[in-house]
Amino acid sequence: MNIDKNLLKLTSKTKSSFVISIISGVVASGFTILLAHFLAKSINQIFLENKTLSDVSNYLFLFIIAAILKAFFIWFERNKIDVVVGDVKKNLREAINKKLFEDKGNILLNKQSGGLTNTVVKGVEALDTYFSEYLPQLFLSALTPILILIFVSPIDILSGVVFLITAPIIPLLMYLIGSTAEELNRKQWKSLNRMSGHFLDVLQGITTLKIFNRAKEEIKQIEMISNAFKTSTMKVLKIAFLSALVLELLSTISIAIIAVEIGLRLMYGKMDFESALFVLILAPEFYLPLRKLGSRYHAGLEGIAAFKSIQKLLTSNSNKNEINSSQSKFRNGDIEFKNVSFKFPSRETKALDDISFTIEMGKTVAIVGESGSGKSTIINLLMQFLKLENGDILISKNRLLDISESEWHKQVSWISQKPHIFHKTILENISIAKKDATENEIIEAAQNALIHDWIIKLKDGYKTIVGERGTTLSGGEIQRIALARAFLKDSPILLMDEATSSIDSIYEQELISSIKRLSKNKTVVIVAHRLNTITNADKIIVMDSGKIIGEGTHAELLISSKKYQNLYNTFKREM
Repeated sequence: MNIDKNLLKLTSKTKSSFVISIISGVVASGFTILLAHFLAKSINQIFLENKTLSDVSNYLFLFIIAAILKAFFIWFERNKIDVVVGDVKKNLREAINKKLFEDKGNILLNKQSGGLTNTVVKGVEALDTYFSEYLPQLFLSALTPILILIFVSPIDILSGVVFLITAPIIPLLMYLIGSTAEELNRKQWKSLNRMSGHFLDVLQGITTLKIFNRAKEEIKQIEMISNAFKTSTMKVLKIAFLSALVLELLSTISIAIIAVEIGLRLMYGKMDFESALFVLILAPEFYLPLRKLGSRYHAGLEGIAAFKSIQKLLTSNSNKNEINSSQSKFRNGDIEFKNVSFKFPSRETKALDDISFTIEMGKTVAIVGESGSGKSTIINLLMQFLKLENGDILISKNRLLDISESEWHKQVSWISQKPHIFHKTILENISIAKKDATENEIIEAAQNALIHDWIIKLKDGYKTIVGERGTTLSGGEIQRIALARAFLKDSPILLMDEATSSIDSIYEQELISSIKRLSKNKTVVIVAHRLNTITNADKIIVMDSGKIIGEGTHAELLISSKKYQNLYNTFKREM
């Protein structure tokens, strides 16, 4: 009955709470039987034995106590199941975050961010209903009818037989419906993922669509995807409503059979009134858990469909390398690329095609070339953001793949084209680079990055909270915060991917001077379009279509490399 073993494993840390919640539900059902007993006895004595209200006051008092205790155990059951649900969702989110951090965003290379967001957010929330409603009800629908049957059968064997015959029909029907409904739920979830991914993709590119006058076409595409989702949703709802109707009819007919056979025996004096009333009160309670299971069955299927999507994300190939602990230590030295090739799955051509070069320790090497030539791929491989496929990268004769990621990242500072800014204070955003940094060290780093004077003019200074992704900052301010991080970390290896791309020309020369101070006695790799930032580099590597077509100093390349000449002349014209 759709108990996914992998889903059940998620409750391992709160297994005791889950078991207690089920026991509490069964105990509440036990009090339901007591309530039926006290009620049947009271009514029988008042109407047939001519007892007064005071004569049955003890039963009424016990009835009230039982009702209170039943309410308590129902509350206790919900409380415990909420603990389980909260823990499951927390652990799943932590596992997803860990996976995304380990893959460093590579999952997004072949996935739409909207679909991924739908899986991570709505998918986890869909499990709420599975664990809070469907799974507990699955156990209660098996245990509660058995408990009622144990008390009813000795009193009225015929009603017990009717219960025993009619009860299995409901789960049998759900099983028959299950295969069709599960497939429909899977298609619905897939359709929702597709719609979410496409819609976010369109929103992100709305400006481009408007420029090329393609907005109307995309509106039609969104309408088509939305209709597909609507159709799949309606199919699921149709199955859900029809199955719920059939389950209600079966339950009602079964209760009617019990009522008729008890009524006939009462008429002919074959059964006493108290026992008959007791069984009649419990008859709806016998089928109630099964009816609830039927109504929550589709919520369970939705949870399973969502979990399969999450499980696919969690079990996707990770780029995490197996680290030999004996080789995890290394000393800083030359960086060597030996016959390195790399190809993105979504592209036909190679991003890097059998390249080899050396970056000497303490030297500055610049990598230049047109967009798509493979410059940023080199940086991403060095940062272990991409998994090396062919060839080798050596750090002081140690394979980069054999160096632990944490040990390597301690030695490296990375300034990207689009640094990430968190929704925190400026002080916190800079101090990310060094855990135990003092305020004076952070201020000094900001001064070196030429952002200190701007910060102190703000109302809250370094305590100013910037928006998510730095929405309250300009591109240049974001870039200078990233530079301040690099100054603060002060690592022996510095990787810069267009570090000055968003810096105002007023500050550019001053920042270049600051970067030179930062680069002193460090191994530096610079990817640049603005060639004035790399003219003094110890070596410049010229890239074209994933291959190295020139190496040398600025002066040497102006003579020997036609490609470099063209790049430099283009840059001078743009100034």
